[in-house]
Amino acid sequence: MGNKQTIFTQAQLDAYQDCTFFTRKEILRLFDRYRDLAPQLVPLDYTGKPAVTLPYELIGSMPELKDNPFRQRIAEVFSENGDGNMTLDDFLDMFSVLSEMAPRDLKAYYAFKIYDFNNDDYICKSDLEKTVNKLTRNELTAEEVNLVCDKVIYEADVDNDGKLSLEDFQHMIIRAPDFLSTFHIRI
Repeated sequence: MGNKQTIFTQAQLDAYQDCTFFTRKEILRLFDRYRDLAPQLVPLDYTGKPAVTLPYELIGSMPELKDNPFRQRIAEVFSENGDGNMTLDDFLDMFSVLSEMAPRDLKAYYAFKIYDFNNDDYICKSDLEKTVNKLTRNELTAEEVNLVCDKVIYEADVDNDGKLSLEDFQHMIIRAPDFLSTFHIRI
């Protein structure tokens, strides 16, 4: 934090601490990260709860996200308006859910939202196709993508309706021991 003096009210810090998995020191460090993205837009004094929103272009360029094929979708899911632009609250929520301290169920819920590209509360075959193409950086043929999607639906679709509900997805995540270690970013 250097010589910068960040000003939050005690109530603001308490509220941030109550709704994240972070210590006060980590919250202040994340505020510095947020402010460093656009110091001309983000004031040091947050006691007046300024209405500041950083554009997706700045969020998506962060080292933690810039190489992630889902960076835009992550920003959209965590932004209040769904446009990828983020307030400080959105930014803290994103880092909190993607932190190592967040529980599996919360991570699974947000992973589901990220993979549900059409926002219909199901992961359908077209959502899976987009997911597979992003994960493989479009290196598979259409036939290979189709095969992978069919296999995922076959394995994970408990109620056989041809799409994955949040419950189906959570059931699949339970069988993926590396999910928690891969669905996070360090602060």
